Amino acid sequence: MDINAVKSSYKAWAPIYDKTFGAITMVGRKRAIQHINARQGKVLEVGVGTGLSLKHYQPHLQITGIDVSTHMLAKARKKVSKRGLTHVEGIMEMDARAMTLPDNHFDTVVAMYLVSVVPDPEMVIAEMARVCKPGGQVLIVNHFAREKGALSVVEKAFAPFASKIGWHSDFSIHRILGEDDLDVQDQCKLPPMGMFTLLRMEKQDDNRPLN
Repeated sequence: MDINAVKSSYKAWAPIYDKTFGAITMVGRKRAIQHINARQGKVLEVGVGTGLSLKHYQPHLQITGIDVSTHMLAKARKKVSKRGLTHVEGIMEMDARAMTLPDNHFDTVVAMYLVSVVPDPEMVIAEMARVCKPGGQVLIVNHFAREKGALSVVEKAFAPFASKIGWHSDFSIHRILGEDDLDVQDQCKLPPMGMFTLLRMEKQDDNRPLN
C-alpha cells in the first residue's frame, strides 16, 4: 500500500474514525498512555490521526504529534484548540518514513495502530529509533498476524484488500523487530480478544558500559 493509498484511505475514514475504529482501539491507546504518563519528558506520537489520544496525556509531558493525513490532522488540531491542551507542543503533517525531527530528541516515541498501515514499516521503526533518546522507549500498539489457528486464515483472506480497508490484516511482528538500536522489553496482548499487542522497546545507550 503506497502513501497515496494511505492518504486516500484516511481521507475516507476521517469523518467517522473516532466512532468506529477509534472506539475499538481505545483500550489499547489508554494502556499505552497509562505507561507513558508514568514517565517524564518529551513524547512523539507517530500517526496521531484525529488526536484521539491527546486528551489522555498528563500535562507534565510535552507532546508532539505527526501524521501524513491532512484531513485527520485538521480534526486533531480542533481537539487541541477546543480542549486547551497546552501540553501539546505541535501537530505536524509529516511522512513517518522521513521525519524532519532531530536525532535523540524524544524520551518516548509511540505509534498506535500505525505500522500495519504505512508503506515501508521498517523505515518508520528506524526513524522512531533515530529520534528517540538513548535509554528512551519506543512503544508500538498494533494488530499482528497470528501464525496459526482459524483467525490466521481469516487474516490471510483479507490481506488482498489492504488498500480498501486501510491496513494489512496479515502483518507480521517480525517486520518491526529488526532495528539494531531497539531492545524488546515487554510484549502483552490487549482487548478485544487479544487482537492487539503492546510492544515496548528501549533504545540502546551507546555510552553504557561493556560487560
